Order: sequence, then C-alpha cells, then structure tokens
Amino acid sequence: MGAQLRVYKRRIKSVTATKKITKAMEMISASRIVKAQRKVAASTPYATELTRAVTAVATGSNTRHPLTTEAESPVRSAVLLITSDRGLAGGYSSNAIKAAARLTERLRAEGKEVDTFIVGRKGVAYYGFRELKVADSWTGFTDNPSYANAKAVAAPLIEAIEKDTAEGGVDELHIVFTEFVSMLTQTPVDNRLLPLSLDGSGEAEAEGAKSEILPLFDFEPSAEDVLDALLPRYVESRIYNALLQAAASEHASRRKAMKSATDNAGDLINTYTRLANAARQADITQEISEIVGGASALADATAGSDY
Repeated sequence: MGAQLRVYKRRIKSVTATKKITKAMEMISASRIVKAQRKVAASTPYATELTRAVTAVATGSNTRHPLTTEAESPVRSAVLLITSDRGLAGGYSSNAIKAAARLTERLRAEGKEVDTFIVGRKGVAYYGFRELKVADSWTGFTDNPSYANAKAVAAPLIEAIEKDTAEGGVDELHIVFTEFVSMLTQTPVDNRLLPLSLDGSGEAEAEGAKSEILPLFDFEPSAEDVLDALLPRYVESRIYNALLQAAASEHASRRKAMKSATDNAGDLINTYTRLANAARQADITQEISEIVGGASALADATAGSDY
C-alpha cells in the first residue's frame, strides 16, 4: 500500500503543476481579451464609415469598377481563412476551418474554382497535412495583429481580384473568421468582401453602409480614380477588423479552455487526494492490525511459558 500512496502523491504533484500553468494561461488570456476588445471597438467605426464612403462613390456614379461590378458568370473565388498560430484554445481554429470547408463546398457547387488564403499556423498545418492547395499564407501575428499585417494580407487579394480570371485572377473575395460576440460566445462567420454589394443584399447594407439611394455626383479627378484609392483601404480595413475580431475570439476561447482545464485539474487533485487518504488509512489500519496481532502472539507465548 505504501507504493500506491507514493504513486498518488506523484500524480497530485504533477496535476498541481499543470493546474498552475493552466491558471496562469487563463489569467493572461483574460487580460489580453480586454486589449483586443478595445482594438475591435476602435477599428469598427473606421471600417464602417469607409464602407459608407465606398458605397457612396460607387452608387453615386455610373462608373463600372472591377471591384464593385458583379461578374456575369463568376468562375473563381478567393477565400481568406483566419485561424490561430497557437493551440490550447478549444475548438476555435477547427470551427473556423469547418466554416471555410462549408463555404468552399457551396462555392464549388455553384461551379466556381476556389483559391484559399490562410492566416495562422493551425490552418496552414491542417491544409498541409491533407495536401490541400493553398494560394498564400501568413503566420506569426494572429494573437496581436497590426494594420501592417492586414495590408500584407490584403495586397495579394486585391491584386487577384483586379486580374482577369484567365490570368489567375478571381471574381469574388470571401473571408472566414471568428466573430467576437461576448466572453462566452464566439461565432465563425463567412462574409463576401468583394465585389461590394450595392443592392441591399450584401455586407455593406448589413453594416448600415447604404441607407438611401444616392443621386449622381461629379467626382474630381474621376469616380474611377476615387474608387481606385478607396477600395484597397476598404479591403484592408475589413481584413484588419476581422483579424482583431479573430484575435479577441482566440483569447476568449483560450481563456474558456484554460478555465475548464483548471477546474478539471482541481477535480482530479481532489479525487487523488481522497484516494491517497484512503490508501494512508489502509496503511495505518494494516500497521495497527500487525501491532495488535504481534502483541497478541507475544502475550500468548508469554502465557505458555508460565506452565
């Protein structure tokens, strides 16, 4: 029984060390959520107003710009998937990957080819292990993205949608990320960024970008030049906001996963403590029984020697 008690003590020590680690990770993630939420709140108004400006230019002119004009028969789409660089965040990355897979299946069912762009090591590893084609990928900044990171991600996507599909370009741009709803709820979503919807059915309307039909305007130097300047900023701002939303969701998911791990470690420590106490009591009982048995045997031997 002594050996079993030592095993329980080693397990308690090991689980206690693990609990300290998970508790520290939970506290770190909780502190980072607050910073990520502030960045999301700061970036959202800019992205929304920029969407309004782009919509106003596109709606208030007769210019047919490649970034706002629907293709008659779209044949290729680009999908940007945002995952995490690190694990220990529950189902955060896997849920985003599943949402991207559903979107890809839907686009292919519509007869479109899909070029996949990935942010985060988890997504890159998933596609690499399954030998799935990836057009481009970025890693190393998912937990704290900057606007420079968003520009780096947006550049090849803008270039792809400006090209003709015969030259490797795409007709549509979709983004899959995890939207931060609350500390307890993070939802994977897929949005179409380009072409920008002007008929009230797309994301621009969902963000309140178009509230009324705008009259025609005169633009200087031209509406096309204004769109050329605004639309890249629009894509960068939407991707930056999505990266921030994903970062906040990642920290929230990790905090939730680490809290669950800490609670489970506490339950396991209590279980092993009870088992260790039971083993110790069994050892004490056995020792008492041996002492009593030895004393009784000695008493019987002494009594026999008296005759």
